[in-house]
Amino acid sequence: MQPFLDVERSVTGRRWWNRGSCDREAERIALTISQRHGLPDLAARVLASRGMTLENTERFLTPTLRSDLPDPMVLCDMQAGVDRLTRAVLAGETIGILADYDVDGATSSAVLVRFLRAAGANTLVHVPDRVTEGYGPNERALAGLRERGAALVVTLDCGTMAHDVLDASADDGLDIIVVDHHMAEPELPRVTAVINPNRLDEDGTLGHLAAVGVTYLVVVALNRSLRANGWYGERRPEPDLLALLDLVALGTVCDVVPLHGLNRTFVTQGLKVMGRGHNAGLRALTRVARLTRRPEASDLGYVLGPRINAAGRVGESGMGARLLVLEDSDEAAAIAQVLEDRNTERRDIEKSVLEAACAQVEHHGNNQTVIVVAGQDWHQGVIGIVAGRLRERYQRPACVVSVDGGLAKGSGRSMPGFDLGTAIITARHHGILTAGGGHEMAAGFSLEARQLNELRAFLAARLAEQRDGAALVPELAIDGVLAPAGARREVIDALARLGPFGSGNPEPRFAITGARIVRADVVGKRHVRCVLAGEDGARVQAIAFRALDTELGPALLAHSGGSLHVAGHLRLDDWGGRSRIRVFIDDVAANTGV
Repeated sequence: MQPFLDVERSVTGRRWWNRGSCDREAERIALTISQRHGLPDLAARVLASRGMTLENTERFLTPTLRSDLPDPMVLCDMQAGVDRLTRAVLAGETIGILADYDVDGATSSAVLVRFLRAAGANTLVHVPDRVTEGYGPNERALAGLRERGAALVVTLDCGTMAHDVLDASADDGLDIIVVDHHMAEPELPRVTAVINPNRLDEDGTLGHLAAVGVTYLVVVALNRSLRANGWYGERRPEPDLLALLDLVALGTVCDVVPLHGLNRTFVTQGLKVMGRGHNAGLRALTRVARLTRRPEASDLGYVLGPRINAAGRVGESGMGARLLVLEDSDEAAAIAQVLEDRNTERRDIEKSVLEAACAQVEHHGNNQTVIVVAGQDWHQGVIGIVAGRLRERYQRPACVVSVDGGLAKGSGRSMPGFDLGTAIITARHHGILTAGGGHEMAAGFSLEARQLNELRAFLAARLAEQRDGAALVPELAIDGVLAPAGARREVIDALARLGPFGSGNPEPRFAITGARIVRADVVGKRHVRCVLAGEDGARVQAIAFRALDTELGPALLAHSGGSLHVAGHLRLDDWGGRSRIRVFIDDVAANTGV
């Protein structure tokens, strides 16, 4: 494919490509969408380029649960799991919940706990400690729940690969239901039910759901079963399932699953629920984060999510899950402040580990096709974040490993074109890793420290194999061309209707062609702001965040009035209480056409 605007290698080393289509049929569809739905031409072109037709545009612009929510019973083992949960509620059994320590796990736990409490059931919750217990169910935790009275345990966002632990607990008489979304293998744990849309015997239709989305389907099915059994009445009304969608939206965004289909509907409707502020924990969290407007999808991932995650990274793992089920505003405020403090601590630790990791990359000559760095006693709570930072900075898959004596635990983040989760599972089968699994874009693993070099070699070979020897070239997708004069409020409002944006539904990115940088300076410690002028002289303000961490910042500051192509997003910037139209710059490239 011909690179967009002939940008084979931008300032940040990326190849630009056109996400849209320029053929006559796409032009016709865009024109029809624009006329039928009253959208600016630019927004209609984005919709057409992303596969929208006149028939499905209305459903895309106004997603509803009525049209998108499937029958939960389409998932394997849903019937068995719901039957067991129904018996537990009707009999007054205590239901144990073991959830992962990330936001997806915390929100999954909160959704199930809030529903079960509203339905009159008894619950016990355990969130394993990241450092002392590690990911997923363990024998001590399951035994503890049983000793506290749980005859049934539901694992959330974990358990699919925990064969030995779950099999042993099931053999001891503990009923277990796994609710998960992680990649599975042919053999499943011998438990009451494994409800996971990524089981190999599923058709994959719902494989994009986060664990919280799967949990919500369980709740929908369980509510239906309890209603059929006459459980609800004047003294015990049905729980409000729609009120749980704020939690579903939060977990969905923070787990970076694709925002299309049902996920997009969850987030769209969940943001509306969150805006009503009925959840005491989320209200308290928005206050300590100084979020004064109605939350947007990006706020879930970059503002609220990191604070909930913070306790699991550098504090008490279950604190985030507990916050989300609180009804008392004062208690919620106290926990939210602790999470804020933990998040500040997490940022300091992250900065230290990132600096050490970058020094290792530079020391090795910056020539690893898959970055694997390791450090003694690097905090396990931040290695996943640091892996993501390395991927962004060096535009390559990256794994960060914390070594403790002869043992090591790692976390990796990948790029399109390299299935890291499958590579990690394969490495485990080859005996390089003692444990490991994940998704295409992220994975976690454990190994003996002496096998680090073997892991480096294996991942490099796996990358070469997956790509038939072709290099993994960083790319930047562009949705179209924008002139500074076209940066208008009505265009931004129309583009917002295409959201919420995230993985699988990226925010539209446009190229300002032949732009000149009229002025550029540094703001804060790492950001660069500037004024861009188009070929017609029209101007627009722009900013590049964290640009001094890459080649982008120096390139913007070193402008000499020459012509550039600038790629970025068009947004309203409300900083300081004033709304300004800005281009948020992602990349620049030389204009080779002049």
